Amino acid sequence: MAFRGPKVWLWRWRRNPLRRRADTVEAWVVLGAWLLTVAAGVLAGLAVSASVEHQLARERVEWRPVVARLTEQSPGTADPGTSSGERVWGKVAWTGADGSAHTGQVRVDPGSTQGTPVTVWTDAQGRLMTRPATEGQAQIRAGMIGGLVGISSAAVPFVGARLFRGRMERRRLDQWDTDWAHFGPLWGGRRADGR
Repeated sequence: MAFRGPKVWLWRWRRNPLRRRADTVEAWVVLGAWLLTVAAGVLAGLAVSASVEHQLARERVEWRPVVARLTEQSPGTADPGTSSGERVWGKVAWTGADGSAHTGQVRVDPGSTQGTPVTVWTDAQGRLMTRPATEGQAQIRAGMIGGLVGISSAAVPFVGARLFRGRMERRRLDQWDTDWAHFGPLWGGRRADGR
């Protein structure tokens, strides 16, 4: 294991006769990568989070609850003694805001009779939708999606910089091998006459 000595902060930025051009380039690459990583992650995360929250707020405004009726008895039997939470698919029909008739399938209690009212959510065209997310659910969902996108966006410049630094390190080691092959023999043992 090589001894590295104490860590000196910002050593690539200080004036030093031993500092190579590659050290300066690497310092700029590391600084740029960190700035780009933070900026890309934060900006992408905030933009996606705001977009998701806006879309979910629009759904809350545009989607409306409508009372639909079962067109046939739902499969299964209604057992009042058990509340297992199991629901089955049942065919329902409803009238849209424009007066047009619509049908679809939704989850209902087993054994529900024909004509049983069921609340469904529809969009402006009368198409069947899921219940929109509440404001709290929308904030959580937007935050999670924004966080995932932010982390993913930040990973791109971070990984790119790591690959670039790895390549620079290999080039540096190859250069050291070349230099050592040239100067190593000159550092050989002392001659017999003491010089």
